Amino acid sequence: MHPSYVVAVLAGTVSATAIRRLDNGLGKTPALGWNSWNQGGCDAASASVALATAKAFVDRGLKDVGYTYVNIDDCWSAKSRNSSGYLVPDSSKFPKGMKELADQIHDLGLKLGLYGDAGTLTCGGYPGSQGYEQKDAQLLASWGIDYWKYDNCYTPCNSGTEQTCSSPAGTSQTWYVKMRDYLLSTNHPILYSLCNWGRDDVWTWGASVGNSWRMSIDNWGAWADVVRIASAAGPIAQYAGPGAFNDLDMMVGSPNSSIHPCIGHVAHSGLYDDILVQIIGNGKLTNAEERTHFGLWAITKSPILMGTDMTTLSTTRLNLIKNKGILAINQDPLGNAATTFTPSGKSPPVSGQLYRYWAGKLSDGVVIGLVASDGAETLSVNFADVPDLGSGAYNWIELFTGSTGSGTSVAASLDSHDMAIYKVTRT
Repeated sequence: MHPSYVVAVLAGTVSATAIRRLDNGLGKTPALGWNSWNQGGCDAASASVALATAKAFVDRGLKDVGYTYVNIDDCWSAKSRNSSGYLVPDSSKFPKGMKELADQIHDLGLKLGLYGDAGTLTCGGYPGSQGYEQKDAQLLASWGIDYWKYDNCYTPCNSGTEQTCSSPAGTSQTWYVKMRDYLLSTNHPILYSLCNWGRDDVWTWGASVGNSWRMSIDNWGAWADVVRIASAAGPIAQYAGPGAFNDLDMMVGSPNSSIHPCIGHVAHSGLYDDILVQIIGNGKLTNAEERTHFGLWAITKSPILMGTDMTTLSTTRLNLIKNKGILAINQDPLGNAATTFTPSGKSPPVSGQLYRYWAGKLSDGVVIGLVASDGAETLSVNFADVPDLGSGAYNWIELFTGSTGSGTSVAASLDSHDMAIYKVTRT
């Protein structure tokens, strides 16, 4: 079966750029869910943890606000394929098999995702898909898997076998396209998440290959990482759209500097220490910084995948990630990612620095984000300066506080690194 595409013409930084989009019927809005790795590394890749998470989604109201995917990361398989060349779930972690787990997750109204790798090994040293792409795609379909996160470790390399190749042999697009075609050939709906760490300018071709693509190296958990990733997301916002989105990485990270790209592993000779903490609630971000982190990921239309124990997440942080107004911005059917804009009299964005002014068109209005990037300050913007608004009076609601108003401008007094998000509609 040949892949089919839908052509979207986008107006924005790249005017009238035609982007071929993968038309597999999935990911029309960014994925919302959870990923196992940062909860406990290899130990969290188990049926028991996945089921506990799925039940927490239901019991704690996360399913009701759109969190759907329960994704198991690296270390779920046995260390060797079976005699027929197929991956085998670790029997100690999945005693009833993967199909049984998928059925249980589906019975709760949720979806199950798995992790794989385009190279000979996964980042954790488990069997990769290189040379087995067709078998792996068929196996995922037979189990009823709904989401496939595809990593980039141990892929073809000019400098020999390396976990993170410093001199790739060819382009990652080649192996990501190959798996795309085999997934499509199964005729089973599997959301395809590309995890090539932003290599090969993936945002320029990712939409024709997968439903999301990692546009950077890892989110390591500190405010500097939020700044680094968000500032890089602004200039490539035009590549996002229904069915295909820039992925700013999981809402989790590690305090260590030796993390391997994409999955947040701490690398030591191909093995990993499970020294992992969550960004939402990791103690490295202030409450204000957590709001900005969540808010920027939401308005730039990144997938939002939590990586903490959802059964014990505090009420404060649970309420943050369940904010219906902000999630509605993330899930807006127009799929337009917010980017920076420069109000009259203000200096333009600087590469690598988090800009104060963000906006994006919605199906029923416009979202505006104001960020106190460098310290506590009062920020204001006239609607006449905002793309897709123009002069005149509008209604607005600030989505963190619920405050409302109307007029020709908005202003927010913000603590250091805090954010205000406004949804603006015509009066």
